Amino acid sequence: MSLLDAIPLDDPRIGVRGALGVRRDAEGLTPSRLPDWTRPRSPGPAFALMAGMTSGVRLDFVTTSAVWEIDLLETGLQFDGEPRRRAIVDLCCNGALVSRDLRHGHTVVVGEAATGFTPGRPQTLRFDLGPGEKRIEAWLPQAAITEVRGFRLERGAGLAAAPEGARRWAHYGSSISHGMEAAGPARTWPALVARGAGLDLLNLGLAGECHLDGFMARVLGEASADLISLELGVNVIAADTLRRRTFAGAVHAFLDTLRALAPAAPVLVVSPIHCPLLEETPGPLRRLAGGGYEALARPHAQADGALTVSDVRRILDEIVEQRRAEGDTALAVIDGTTLFSAEDAADLPDRVHPNARGHETMAARFLAAAFQDGPFSRP
Repeated sequence: MSLLDAIPLDDPRIGVRGALGVRRDAEGLTPSRLPDWTRPRSPGPAFALMAGMTSGVRLDFVTTSAVWEIDLLETGLQFDGEPRRRAIVDLCCNGALVSRDLRHGHTVVVGEAATGFTPGRPQTLRFDLGPGEKRIEAWLPQAAITEVRGFRLERGAGLAAAPEGARRWAHYGSSISHGMEAAGPARTWPALVARGAGLDLLNLGLAGECHLDGFMARVLGEASADLISLELGVNVIAADTLRRRTFAGAVHAFLDTLRALAPAAPVLVVSPIHCPLLEETPGPLRRLAGGGYEALARPHAQADGALTVSDVRRILDEIVEQRRAEGDTALAVIDGTTLFSAEDAADLPDRVHPNARGHETMAARFLAAAFQDGPFSRP
């Protein structure tokens, strides 16, 4: 068996991509998708949990080692009465994909009345990389907070920083973009798009937490992104946090902040994908025991200004049209149903979230709509 040497986790050759905050010393490395200054602005523990999950975060380096070992401690998620969400590491070695499960870490258990915590322990993953020089991208679990506790390569093997230069794509969205239902972290629809288009992904898809918080516009604007996209609307409806009176103003304010910080970046607004529970019925949604959702019956809610996804699509179209007429021609919109429509409903098992095949469908259609002849096609 090869002799392995530990690499200090504060070694700058170990790149961390897709994270705007990293707590790093010689003993441990914990990425966060959001910068440290956002913590006091966090709306609550659910937001902090989702922002801490490493969707789109990857370790990136070049090595000649034929073996890599890594010690990871994940904090996973389980809804009471359901299986624990899978915590998967997707390793891309010169483009070839290998996956491993993490099973032994901490677990946050979310119940209807209370949230619990089950402690766990770190787990070691060993990857056989083969001979020669390899570019390694290790995509950390999209459904867990992940702490790196150890990093080992063959004794005498080369280690170098991965090359820079890819365009950065910053994407903000809901659980649809967070991608817990995807087959793995390199196979969420934003990750598939980034891999297909050769982009440096910053995935700010936050399950249940895409409510147009003003500080998130600042995060996107300060992220030095070449491309920015915003998947908007479904969380606002599902939690009934904004109404017709306030939604359009919140979108305008978000875009105003974003444009003040990133005046020239192409910005693509993505309206809600097909959502049978909310197409013509307002939220809020309630999660059912054992999985799935139902819309709460509120027969007079629409008259009081509650939104449906059909309303949101229309409003977003109007906002983008108005701002383009005012001169922001780098702003565009995609109808979410062109990415995932009623005809794709078989891949929507809980009637809200696309499954693994649904993520592949969305990625292929987004690549075609945004990159082939769309708003992201310009160099």
